[in-house]
Amino acid sequence: MSDAAQPTAAEVRAAAEAVKAALDRHLDAVERRTGDDDPAVYEAFNALAAAAEAYDERLYDRYDEVTPFEIPGADDSLPPYAGPEEPNALSVLIRRDYAVVEPQRLLAQAQRIADLDPEADEVTGVGEDAERAGAVVGSSIHAALGVLFGEYEPDEIASRHKEFGLEEGDSTLWVSAADDLPEPGEWLSTPFDQADPQRVVCRFDVSAVFDEEELGDDLDDEDDLRSTS
Repeated sequence: MSDAAQPTAAEVRAAAEAVKAALDRHLDAVERRTGDDDPAVYEAFNALAAAAEAYDERLYDRYDEVTPFEIPGADDSLPPYAGPEEPNALSVLIRRDYAVVEPQRLLAQAQRIADLDPEADEVTGVGEDAERAGAVVGSSIHAALGVLFGEYEPDEIASRHKEFGLEEGDSTLWVSAADDLPEPGEWLSTPFDQADPQRVVCRFDVSAVFDEEELGDDLDDEDDLRSTS
C-alpha cells in the first residue's frame, strides 16, 4: 500500500474511539435486553463488529499491527426471531453432505439391495426386471444412490454411512415456525425456497471446523503448559 493511501494517525485514533463507543452501546443494550432475541442487542453486536473491523483495518494499514479480537460477522448467526410466539406448525429443514469415498462399497451395497428387492430398481429410473436392475446398479453411482436412499431412511444412512462407502461432511438442522401447515403438495417442487431465517426457532450445526477449533484450543493449552514447565 502506498503512503498516500494509508490512513492518518488521527483516523486510526478515531476508529479506536468508535470501538470504545460501540462497546458502551453494546453493554448498555445487553443490560437493557428484553429477551434472548432482543433486536437492540443484535444491532449493537453488529455495530461493534463493524467498528472493530474498521479499527483493525486502519491499524494494520497505518502501523502494520493487528488486534487480538476475532468477532464473528452477521452472516455467522441468525437474525432475531420474528415468527409467531406460539407456532401452530413447524418445518424441519435438514441438510447433510457426504463424500463418496469408497465407490465399490457403495455399488456393492446397492446391488445387494436390488438383488434382494425386485422393486428396488424402480427408484433408479431403469424400470426393467430385477436382473437388469442389479447390473445397472453395479455400474452406476447415480443408480446406487437412488437404491440406497430409496431403501433406507436418512437417519439410518447417517448412522451407517461408513457401511455404504460414504464420509460425512457438514450438516445442519433448522426448526422453522409456521402459522399453518401449507396445502398438500404446495412446496414439493421448491422445498427450500421459502426458508426464512427470521422464523428459525433453533438450529443445530455439525462441522469438522468446530473440531479443528477445539483441537487448536487444546494445542494452545498444551503449549501453555509446556512453556510453564
